[in-house]
Amino acid sequence: MLLVRGSAGGAGLTGTLYEPGEESPSYRGAPDGASPYVWVCDAFYEVESGGQPQRIGDRELRVAFESPVLRGFDDRETALEAAREHVRTQFARLGVPSDDVIVTVKPVVDA
Repeated sequence: MLLVRGSAGGAGLTGTLYEPGEESPSYRGAPDGASPYVWVCDAFYEVESGGQPQRIGDRELRVAFESPVLRGFDDRETALEAAREHVRTQFARLGVPSDDVIVTVKPVVDA
């Protein structure tokens, strides 16, 4: 299992990439078990009212969340590139340039 985290302006977003042999979430909309790599992450966008208050850099905004994104992939590199792009896209939806988003990938280590 890998955590893919994007951060910019003091805010962060982390999604999970499940690898072969790991049990990914199973609920309505989840990719079928035939996908060896499964990416799961929130999606969000800015709203004028409601949502959750969030500060990014010197900007205060309100963010609404969509259902988590679930996507299946056949290989690790394609899955990781899609995960990185997803994280960058979420920040872009809040007005943060893609180049300002720092993306890290870390394995989850069992305790």
